[in-house]
Amino acid sequence: MTSQSTFSLPTIDLSSPNPVSIRQACIDYGFFYLVNHGLENDFPKAFDQSKRFFSLPLQHKLNLSYKEFRGYIPLHPTFALLGDSKESFYIGPLADSTNASLNQWPSQELLADWRPSIESIYWKIFGVGKKLLSLIALSLNMDEGFFEKIGAINKPTAFLRLLHYPGEMGPHEEICSAHSDFGTLTLLVTDGVSGLQICRDKLEEPRVWEDVSHIQGAFIVNIGDLMERWTNCLYRSTMHRVKRTGKERYSMALFLDPHPDCVVECLESCCSETSPPRFTPIRSGDYMNERLTNTTV
Repeated sequence: MTSQSTFSLPTIDLSSPNPVSIRQACIDYGFFYLVNHGLENDFPKAFDQSKRFFSLPLQHKLNLSYKEFRGYIPLHPTFALLGDSKESFYIGPLADSTNASLNQWPSQELLADWRPSIESIYWKIFGVGKKLLSLIALSLNMDEGFFEKIGAINKPTAFLRLLHYPGEMGPHEEICSAHSDFGTLTLLVTDGVSGLQICRDKLEEPRVWEDVSHIQGAFIVNIGDLMERWTNCLYRSTMHRVKRTGKERYSMALFLDPHPDCVVECLESCCSETSPPRFTPIRSGDYMNERLTNTTV
């Protein structure tokens, strides 16, 4: 695998967005920066809360061990050897009481005010993601309320993942192995430590990896496999990874996916007689469960 020099992704300004620019970014890269979204001042506080959690003694974190796709996943020595040197904490959907009750939280005695702080940043990022989805609909020549009208973002499946990469551990050059995201849209925030790389052509051998530079206060947004499927492969779900730099690194990502009952089928604007649908319709929940079940955490 080879690597090129650092480059900048296309930048989308949420204060004056251009659907044509969004369309081009999703076709050419599947990744873009999102700026002027209004949460710039919230990021440092959110990272402080993330650091508070990951600084806890291991046993306290293990008491919240991962189940139902929620909770703590420790640094695993075997996975570190394979290129996954990270620990993480998942917060699942908060939009309805049944789903919200599955979440695990450190006690108030252990981390005072931690839960309300994390719930707050969850909802703020979700709000940005919802607005972005309406712009993506416009970029696909659909009505801006399309995803809402079909029930995709009514009680959506949105997971917030807090991530901590300890730094030097294991011999592998990757600390998060190469992958594409399963769902619709991912909004990523990093603490500024480098390491994120993308491979614009995942079918090319050997893969060419490009370093993604950091823009203070920006989201890094990427298209997932389900959106690629929805758009008949017009919008690309790009392979990415985190490369070892020897530095401790924190990031957080909101994975914004449709309601489980939402049927994902080729959008009318993305198919024609010469470009027929490549995939059969599927319930979002069935698709995500299949992908998650076949993935080792």
